[in-house]
Amino acid sequence: MNFSVSTLHLDGVAQLYEHRLWLAFLFLLLYVFVMLSDSLVVYIVCSQRRLHQPMYVFVVAVLVNSAVGSTSVYPKLLWDLLQGRRVVQVSRLACLSQAFILSSLGGSSYLLLSAMAFDRYLSICHPMRYAALMSPAAVTTLLLLCWLLPPLPIAGAVLIAHRLQPCLDRLTRLYCNMHTYLSLSCSGEYASMQGRIVYSFLCRTMLFYLPIAFVLFSYGRIIILCLQHSGTFASKALNTCLPHVIVVVNYTVCTIVDMQQKATPKSHSVTVTTSILVVVIPTVFNPVVYGLKVAEIYKHVKRLLRCPRTAKTEPFST
Repeated sequence: MNFSVSTLHLDGVAQLYEHRLWLAFLFLLLYVFVMLSDSLVVYIVCSQRRLHQPMYVFVVAVLVNSAVGSTSVYPKLLWDLLQGRRVVQVSRLACLSQAFILSSLGGSSYLLLSAMAFDRYLSICHPMRYAALMSPAAVTTLLLLCWLLPPLPIAGAVLIAHRLQPCLDRLTRLYCNMHTYLSLSCSGEYASMQGRIVYSFLCRTMLFYLPIAFVLFSYGRIIILCLQHSGTFASKALNTCLPHVIVVVNYTVCTIVDMQQKATPKSHSVTVTTSILVVVIPTVFNPVVYGLKVAEIYKHVKRLLRCPRTAKTEPFST
C-alpha cells in the first residue's frame, strides 16, 4: 500500500491520557531541574579559572548537549499533554527535525564521553606529556569533532528519509526518532531492507560501538596502571574517573534498552515508557553526578548554596 502522508501522528500520548495533568506537572519539574542544574554546573566551570581544564570543559559540553536535548523534547511534550489530545499531529519536516537533533546529540554525547576517557587516560598514564597533548588547540579540535562529526551520517539518513513516502502515519512514541520514522516507509522505496540495516549499523558503529570500545580501552589501561601502583595512587586515579564511568554506564544502559526495544517491539505501554526513560534518566542523572561526584565542582556548588552565616564561619579558599 502506498499513499500520500503529509502529517504524522504520535499516539504515545494516549498511553498517558488518564494522568496527563499530573505527568505534565512532573515533566515540568524535571525540565526546570535539568535546566537549572545544568546551568549551575556550567556557570561554576565557566566562572572559576581553576576549572578551565580539559576535563571540566568536556563536562560542560556533555551538559550543554543534555540541555539542548531536553529542550527539544520536554516543552513539546508538555504542550501535547496540556492540550488534552489522545493523538498528536506533527508535520513530517518537524518530525525529521526532532529526530535529527536527538540522534546528532546522542552521537555527540558518546564522542564527548570517549574524549573524556582519553583525557583521563593521558592525565593518569602519561602525566608528563599531558599538558602538551591536551593543549587548548587539541581540546578545541576534539570538541569540534564531537559536535560536527555526528550530524554528517545523521543528515544522510534524514535526506534519504525525507525523499521517502511513508506507508504508515502513526508512531507509538512521544517524540520522533530516525528508527521509528524509517519504520513507517514502504520497504521497497528504501533501496531494500538490507540497505537500511547496513546504513543503520554503520551509524551505530561510528557513533556508539567505536566510542564505547575506546572508553573501555582507556579505562582498562587506567585500571591496569592502578594495579601496578600504590593504593593512594589508585584511589586518587579511580576517584577522578568514577563520575565519568557512572555517566558512561548510564548512557550505555539506556541506549541498549532502547535498541533492544526497537529490535523486538513490545506493547505500546512498554514502548512509551522506554521512550520516556531514555530521555529522562540521562538528562536528570548527568548534572547530579557531575555536581555531586566531581570534587572540585561539588565544592563550588556547596559554596553557592550554603547560607551566608555558614559561609562566614567556613570561608571558601581558592
